[in-house]
This record gives sequence, structure tokens and C-alpha cells, in this order.
Amino acid sequence: MSFDNKHINKTIISDCRGQIPVLQFDSLTIHPNISHGVFTRKGGVSRPPYDSLNVSYNTGDLHERVACNLNLIKERIGARRIMCMHQVHGTGIFSYHKDNYIDTAATVPTADAIITDVPLLGVMVKQADCQGVIIYDPLTSVVSVVHCGWRGNVRNILGAAVKRMGDEFGCHAEDLKAAIGPSLGPCCAEFKTYGDIFPEEFMRYRVREDHFNLWDISRMQLMRSGLAEENIEIAGICTKCNTDLFFSYRAEGDTGRFGTVAMIK
Repeated sequence: MSFDNKHINKTIISDCRGQIPVLQFDSLTIHPNISHGVFTRKGGVSRPPYDSLNVSYNTGDLHERVACNLNLIKERIGARRIMCMHQVHGTGIFSYHKDNYIDTAATVPTADAIITDVPLLGVMVKQADCQGVIIYDPLTSVVSVVHCGWRGNVRNILGAAVKRMGDEFGCHAEDLKAAIGPSLGPCCAEFKTYGDIFPEEFMRYRVREDHFNLWDISRMQLMRSGLAEENIEIAGICTKCNTDLFFSYRAEGDTGRFGTVAMIK
């Protein structure tokens, strides 16, 4: 199976009025009730090796610099609050409902996906090669952000998120829009022990001896959950190949995390 990215919908990186740069998806910007963005590593206050818009407190960066970076993102996205997760490469999903949400300081949930219909609550995935996936229902105004690395693909966290959106918020999979952000591409997604860690069905996504197209695996899992192929947009940007714009654990080791954020307006 060869990799050909010429049909992948491209995203845009904008730098409006001197604000920090943000990458946005064409398929989501057409909807007026969602604000979203994949923030690069640029525009923050952190110093090397976390330069400069690091969003993670768990990398070794100074707490006050991360707090400043998160505030910059909150202002850029127009959020009242930004909620992150303690990500563990599992299938935990946390929900915030507008009917019972209280806007006070909250404990960071241990989860790898957040679903919400709360206006002005920005929900964030922190990443440095894993996928940050936004799933949006324009009919019910519900949004989810999902942290999906290869372990998330093996455990089908995307399918679990789609099901939870239906069970808890009444979303229908055929109405959902999904956007898969910059992450480890087929060019660099090398897994020497793939025979031990990947199920047999993943073998069709092997692009050469030990490299896999995780973007297509995620697309397949979303479609299997009921999403239409035309409602899935892939950035097609490899983080390991683009460390000038994005943090990459595989390329850099000790590094920061960039953020994917979505919010109901």
C-alpha cells in the first residue's frame, strides 16, 4: 500500500492582526457556532527546549510560562475557560453538560477525550506526534476533542467518542464532522514491533516494511462508526517532519506539547 496525499484536504495557518498563529480546518470554519484551532509551537513565552507555545505542565517547563501560554490560547480562541485532560493513552471520556456545568475551578479529568455542549468552554488535546481529533455535530452544537496515538487507534478511542456523543448528547454519526490534525505521518510512523502491538486489520495500512498510515486508520475507524468519508478532513502534516512548527517527541525527545482546541460559541 503506497501513500499518496494529493487528495487530502489542506488546512490553513493564519496570523491575524499579529495574534499567535493557528491552523484551522476548512470543513469546520464554515460553521458559525464552533471556534477551533490547532496551535503551533510559535507565539508563546516558553524557552528551549519548550519554545515557545508549550501547553503542558508535565514536560519540565516552568509553571508560570505554561499558564501564560494557555492564557494566550484562551484569548485567541475567545474562551471563558480552557479545559485540558490528564492523557493516559486509554479510552476514558469525560463530558461537560450545559445543564449542570458550574464554571468554577475543576479537577483536570484523567481521560483521552472530552465532549461538551457548554458555550465558551474550550476543550484541548495536548500533543507531540499523537493525533488531536475534533468531532463536531452542527445540528446539536456538541463538540469533542480526542487524543489518539497508536494505542488510541488499537483501542478505538475514536469509535468510543462517537458512540458516547450519541448516547449522552443525542448526536447522529451521519451528521458529524471530524478533523484530524498534524501528527505522525506515514513517512515517519515507524513501528518495528508492529506484529506484537497492531491487530491484523491494521496490516492493510502498512505503507512499507514497518511504517503505517495512522491517518487512514483513524479515517477508517470514524467511517466504521458511521461518519461519511466526505465529512472527515485530514491535515496531512507530519509533526516529525515539521519541528519548526510543531513539537515532536519522536524527533526531539525532551520537548513541549502543542494544543488542539475546540469550543461551542
